[in-house]
Amino acid sequence: MENGNLTNIIRQRRNIKPASMNGKRIPDEQVREILELADWAPTHGYTEPWYFVVFSGEGVKQFCQAHADIYKANTPAEKFASASYEKLQQQGDLASHVIAICMKRGNKPAIPELEEIVAVACATQNLWLGATEKGLAGYWGSGGMTFHPAMKEYLSLREEDKVLGFFYLGYTDEQIPEGRRLKPAEEKFKWM
Repeated sequence: MENGNLTNIIRQRRNIKPASMNGKRIPDEQVREILELADWAPTHGYTEPWYFVVFSGEGVKQFCQAHADIYKANTPAEKFASASYEKLQQQGDLASHVIAICMKRGNKPAIPELEEIVAVACATQNLWLGATEKGLAGYWGSGGMTFHPAMKEYLSLREEDKVLGFFYLGYTDEQIPEGRRLKPAEEKFKWM
């Protein structure tokens, strides 16, 4: 890797909402390549708790419909909003792939659950950086029914497993926004 290339990739990584994607399909092989990068995340005790369910092609539409239906089936009538249902139905219309980000608890109960969740977040960051390197747009969302038990059931997860969000992947024709941080770095680091 060229010196400084990783620095540029990290600084260029952005959250690009699915509505800003253009509907162009990413070859499945490229998605496999970035998933393989995710597999190199750090993991305590080699539990490797990341588990990604990839929806592509018609699977994206089927997932979005299922997500909307889970919302409808599990929301009391007085709290149900047609606009939310339709948004979930259409969320992936312009995405090439949707990847469910899951944590499957490892078989070493002494390892704290938090460490398993953090390992999945590291794997997701690897996936995102790989997507950025390939010029792909990515969005990690955790809205809708992400944390509802019915979503866990839909993804065939066990009680001890967790859904951590959905990663929408695609291309965008829009200008990538400038990066920004709201607090100076000095406020977030302390040297002792």
